[in-house]
Amino acid sequence: MDSKDKAVEAIKAAMEKEKQGMSTDEQVENDASAEEVKDITSAKVGDDKIEAEEGTVDETSEEIINDNKDKQKKSGKLFKNTKSKELSAKDQKIEELTDRIVRTMAEFDNFRKRSDKEKGAMFDLGAKNVIEKLLPVVDNFERGLGAVSEEEKNSAFVKGIEMIYKQLITVLEEIGVKPIDAVGKEFDPNIHNAVMHGEDDTMEANIVSEEFQKGYMYRDMVVRHSMVKVVN
Repeated sequence: MDSKDKAVEAIKAAMEKEKQGMSTDEQVENDASAEEVKDITSAKVGDDKIEAEEGTVDETSEEIINDNKDKQKKSGKLFKNTKSKELSAKDQKIEELTDRIVRTMAEFDNFRKRSDKEKGAMFDLGAKNVIEKLLPVVDNFERGLGAVSEEEKNSAFVKGIEMIYKQLITVLEEIGVKPIDAVGKEFDPNIHNAVMHGEDDTMEANIVSEEFQKGYMYRDMVVRHSMVKVVN
C-alpha cells in the first residue's frame, strides 16, 4: 500500500469516528463529503496515473526517437564505410591500370628503340655487303690507271676513266666508306691483315712497311682488311 492509499484510509477512519457522534442529517452530509473526498481522491489518483502513463509514453517515444537516431547514425556510418571502401577499391583499380599503361608504354618504347636498332644494323649489314662487292671494281680501276704509260695519260680515254674512278670514290666517301691508312702505321690486327714479315732498318718493329691491297671501312665497320707487310 502506497502513501496515497494510506491517506485515503486515514480520512475514512476519521470520518467514521465523527459519524458515530453525529445526528442522522450530519451523517448524510458527512457521507456526501466522504463521497466527494473519495471522488476527488480517485480523480487525483487517476490524474496521477494519466500523468504517469503520459510520462511513460513520452519516455517510450524519446527512447524510440533515440533508437532511430542511433540506427540512422549506424546506417550513416555503414554507408560512409561502404562508400569509402568503394572509393578505395576504385582508386586502387585506377592505380593498377595507370601502372599497367605506364609499363606498356615503356615496353613499347623499348621495343621501338630495339626495332630501330635492328633495322639500322640490317641496313648497315646490307650496305656493307654491297660495298664489299664494289671494292673489286675500285681495285680494277686503280690497277688499270696504274698500268697506263706516260704517253697515254693525257689521252681523252684515260682522262675519262680517271673521272669515272674519282666519281665512284666520291660517292663511296659520301655514304661513309673510307680507305684504311696502313703504310707507316703500327700494325693493328683489327684492321690489318699481315701476309708478310720482313726486315727494314728505316722502320721500327711492328710497323706496316708495305700495302698489297687497300682496306676499307664503312662507318665503324671493317669492310675489308688491309693486306700488308709488317716489319719484324
